[in-house]
Amino acid sequence: MLKKVIGIGSILALTIGSLIGCSGQGSTQGQLTGNLTSVGSTAMQPVVEELAKDFMSKNTGVQVTVQGGGSGQGLSAAMNDTADIGNSDVFAEEKDKIDPKKVTDHKVFVVGMGPVVNKEVGIDQLTQDQLIKIFTGKITNWKDIGGKDQKIVLVNRPESSGTRATFAKWALNGAKEFRGQGGIEEDSSGTVKKIVSETPGAIGYLAFSYFDDKVKPLKLDGVEPTNENVYTNKWKIWAYEHMYTNNNGKKKEIEEAFIKHILTPEVQTGVVSKLGYIPVTEMKVDRDAAGNIKNK
Repeated sequence: MLKKVIGIGSILALTIGSLIGCSGQGSTQGQLTGNLTSVGSTAMQPVVEELAKDFMSKNTGVQVTVQGGGSGQGLSAAMNDTADIGNSDVFAEEKDKIDPKKVTDHKVFVVGMGPVVNKEVGIDQLTQDQLIKIFTGKITNWKDIGGKDQKIVLVNRPESSGTRATFAKWALNGAKEFRGQGGIEEDSSGTVKKIVSETPGAIGYLAFSYFDDKVKPLKLDGVEPTNENVYTNKWKIWAYEHMYTNNNGKKKEIEEAFIKHILTPEVQTGVVSKLGYIPVTEMKVDRDAAGNIKNK
């Protein structure tokens, strides 16, 4: 009789222990469960989709939904708690109507950007002053800076573009791009590359991940647009890619697990690097929203 009581007690203890293990929000028997929504930057979307697939393969009880909409929408969604994670190409402090105090910033990787030209324009480098004069409409022919006698065709981005904001801030020193007759405006990076490659005299700008032999990336003041030069801020046209979370922490366990997964060395040097972005773990400097640089 005593043996039977002990046996029943052991079974009850195991059952209660299992129930306790299942009672934690967002986990079951040590495994995460639940849904996570990540919205915002269209530039980040393809990368975040791949990162989500990798995370879900290791956490089969989690469903991550990734959507675009732009950096502004991502920041608003995080601030207003209409999405769990807001993806942004810019700091919350740089966007109007966003309260940085309501969100937490997670810098998950870095994007390097640079000017690219049609391969036939006849130049492979510019000074920053020349670049500014080109994009503000003060230099209009490549022959004026040592290239072909050919009209310069500007390929700009719309005002809402995070890529445009980064380029204007760090490449053009905040100067406003010229939008005169004959210029082209396009948001899709793939389309920008196609236009520049096929349009005589064209110049635009792209993330490093879009560089290939169809266009000519330009040096600036003798500095090449490479990951290694971004690490030390020798090449200054780069931006953090951010994931913002609301400070209420409703799904904090899953959010933190996803972001922690992204920041692991394996994922940074694996998925992030393979998709043409720069691991944040490789950066030798930090840059804040005001542009202040400090060594790590």
